Amino acid sequence: MKTVRRRYLAVKVDNIQVVEERELKNAVWNAVERLFGEYGASKTGFVLISYDSSKNYAVLRCANTALEPFRASLASITEINGKPAVIQVLGVSGTLKSLKRKFPPN
Repeated sequence: MKTVRRRYLAVKVDNIQVVEERELKNAVWNAVERLFGEYGASKTGFVLISYDSSKNYAVLRCANTALEPFRASLASITEINGKPAVIQVLGVSGTLKSLKRKFPPN
């Protein structure tokens, strides 16, 4: 059986108002689904690992094979729950430990 390789993304959410964890998760899922359909969205293996609303910093996980489509869908987000917002990818890593070392929350 083949193991699924994953990539971890450190992202910053730039917005005017506070965004809740559920709102962020729904916005990302909807963006992936809008661009690639339900089947394509399921292939990304998207998981919200952690989110700090005070620092607007989140760690996301996706499948290695779906990294570029996943990043494209993050770039397509212009609003979260009706509020203007942008998601910037700070960096990508193969392990959670190295991601937190390279891109710590500010």
